[in-house]
Amino acid sequence: MSSSIRRRRLAALALSVTALSVTVVVPTASSPALAAPAAASPVATAAVTNSAITPGREIGLEGTINTRTLEGYRGADGRHVNGLVLRSDNLSRLTASDIAALRARGLATVIDLRTGIERAVQPDRRVPGTRQVSADVLGQVSPLSLIDVASAYPEFVTDANARAQLRTAVLEIAKTAKTGRTTLFHCSAGKDRTGWVAAILLTVLGVDRATIEADYLASNHYRRASATDPINGVDISMLNSAFAAADRVYGSMDGYLRKGLRLTDEDVDSLRSSLLS
Repeated sequence: MSSSIRRRRLAALALSVTALSVTVVVPTASSPALAAPAAASPVATAAVTNSAITPGREIGLEGTINTRTLEGYRGADGRHVNGLVLRSDNLSRLTASDIAALRARGLATVIDLRTGIERAVQPDRRVPGTRQVSADVLGQVSPLSLIDVASAYPEFVTDANARAQLRTAVLEIAKTAKTGRTTLFHCSAGKDRTGWVAAILLTVLGVDRATIEADYLASNHYRRASATDPINGVDISMLNSAFAAADRVYGSMDGYLRKGLRLTDEDVDSLRSSLLS
């Protein structure tokens, strides 16, 4: 690769960090704290209010704004997701009390879904006693996908490296949960790559699609963003574009999990046994 091409790619990646790590916009009259996108179904919109945004789901860290548990969602066989998984934005601003709170939750594994340059610009504050796992989901896609985040969603399905990294993330969650310890997975804003990992995990656990959509859209609430703001917020059409890619390429989401991510019956059983109660 020539030096000029490398420089252009680095410049594009630097722009992506700005886009992915931008400070949250405070809501105004034209930017409500939670705005359901036009594409969202009434069922999904209602679920955001009733199930995804509940007291205690946001665990109250001072140095992050989108750290929350998946606990309480109804999954397979009427069982409910336990508290052994956390989703989050980046951990570069964790305070001492945040670190203490995470240790109290039995945090054992931190999965960082970001690119190398994002990790260099905003390195995580380490939580003592945890394993750090890098799973760079977008490391092999066009830098433009990091700037135009919506275009990255289908690549969660179609890009071979993205699938390999997502498989790593899911299996690391399974390995840690099997020991009864907690995993936290995160990207920069905790909404796009993190949102897709949450969608994968909740699908594996048998959680219904409306609840998965609600959990995804809840980033607009926690980040105080509008669904029409692609930098700070999320729109259900973005998530649906990844689901549509799974249907197109693998025939279904189950096909994507089984063939694309190569999850076995044993993997699914392990996740359900460890994360549902």
